[in-house]
Amino acid sequence: SLTEFEYLVVLAALRLGPDEAYTVSIADVIEDRTGRSVRRANVYTTLLRLEEKGFVATRLGEPRPERGGKPRRLVDVLPEGLAAARAATEGIRAMTAGLDDALGGAV
Repeated sequence: SLTEFEYLVVLAALRLGPDEAYTVSIADVIEDRTGRSVRRANVYTTLLRLEEKGFVATRLGEPRPERGGKPRRLVDVLPEGLAAARAATEGIRAMTAGLDDALGGAV
């Protein structure tokens, strides 16, 4: 299963795709979409944990001139990670079903 922040990291990586998902871009997407302040170190640590769980894999991308020739560590969501995100999404849908009025609008 995924913690709330792990879930957000996996969703951000899926949104970005395997060629653009890396620590900084994942943090930016979470901040932009949720309004939450996100520390890059927390994303990095979470990615390590997700990799240990077998939910994501990382690889080095092409060297980037804006990074002084250093490559970014890109994130691929593995089938197990996709399945965990689907299960979490279904759980949230099941728990919020019928709560539109209580939650203040359509869920």
